[in-house]
Amino acid sequence: MRRVVVTGMGALTPVGNNLESFWTNLKAGQSGAAEITRFDTSKFKTHFACELKDFDLNEHIPKSESRRYDRFTSYALVAVEEAIKNGGIDFETLDRNRVGVIWGSGNGGIETFTEEMIDFVKNGETPRFNPFFIPKIIADIASGIISIKYGLRGPNFTTISACATSTTAIIDSFNHIRWGKADMIVTGGSEAPITIAGLGGFNASRALSTNNEDAAGASKPFDVNRDGFVMGEGAGALILESLEHAQARGAHIYGEVVGGGMAADAYHLTGTHPDGEGAYLGMNEALREAEIKPEDIDYINMHATSTPMGDVSELKAIARVFGENPDLNISATKSMTGHLLGAAGAIEAIASIMATIDDIIPPTINTKDVEPDWADKYDLTLGTAKNRTVNYAMSNTFGFGGHIATAIFKKYKA
Repeated sequence: MRRVVVTGMGALTPVGNNLESFWTNLKAGQSGAAEITRFDTSKFKTHFACELKDFDLNEHIPKSESRRYDRFTSYALVAVEEAIKNGGIDFETLDRNRVGVIWGSGNGGIETFTEEMIDFVKNGETPRFNPFFIPKIIADIASGIISIKYGLRGPNFTTISACATSTTAIIDSFNHIRWGKADMIVTGGSEAPITIAGLGGFNASRALSTNNEDAAGASKPFDVNRDGFVMGEGAGALILESLEHAQARGAHIYGEVVGGGMAADAYHLTGTHPDGEGAYLGMNEALREAEIKPEDIDYINMHATSTPMGDVSELKAIARVFGENPDLNISATKSMTGHLLGAAGAIEAIASIMATIDDIIPPTINTKDVEPDWADKYDLTLGTAKNRTVNYAMSNTFGFGGHIATAIFKKYKA
């Protein structure tokens, strides 16, 4: 099997519109949550989310082009452009038949679908749909557009596993390169769910926090007073390639992907297994594939969305795999970025890789009153970032339907 490395990364997030600002603000413990600006939320239970800040799409994509895309596709293009740039990639010098795109989105074009349905109802008897309606909403279109823009003719498809989506995409990319089916793959995920339908739907399922009085402090994983997740938007892009291919083109290597575990809770439509059965299986599989022991892991970027049941079930699974270990650093970066749903795994993979590069654990913010059974079992990295050597970082993501995806990243040493 070939070794797989990360040679480019791009981030478009509620706490930073590029890789540098994302990582800087994550380390600083900055919250991306604020009142929603995109539409009137007065009739909803939740009035806030983690929107992108100071971001003008027209500065990145001409309006004549972006009008053909849903927001989630545009976000993907912006993140991928950064990853290609900082990866020093010139596709003219590569065999594009050996470069693929495996991209993820859990919701696809939900904004386009919502707007078109509202317009249809308002317009009365005559249905008038945008001619780009179907290509804008289908979840695979971002992968297709990335491929078309750069002329990449290798494996091309989209993964959908709800909030585990982009971790699944990364694992699939890792496997395709290991198996020799591609030399390089553009991977990651994008999501633009902050819409009338997204907010209304998650409110109806009682998944979102309704702490409108303190939006910035609403996402507080592990806290006894947590009341739900905070929705986020954006994209994360990673360039994965075989070590040999990267070395041949003199690429800068950010880190190495060494293991991926996928499993299922097989338990409930939206809820996690109470004892984290799927999470336990996924983490164990990732460790087995990486050929390392639990004690080799220095940092876990938890899925930890700040939901009452989800946080505890994941902690239970971690306890089954790792035992009690106060020296194991854990953090929940969703406390800052919000939950980017299908794109969560991509930006959390980037955070995990950056932790191995800088030997810094990004913090869990807002959490003040930790669940008493878990207060002392692990270092939850509360409040401020922590300096420590990070040779191996694990990233967990779980999705509605019981989907589990865990990836392990290793500090790269030449």
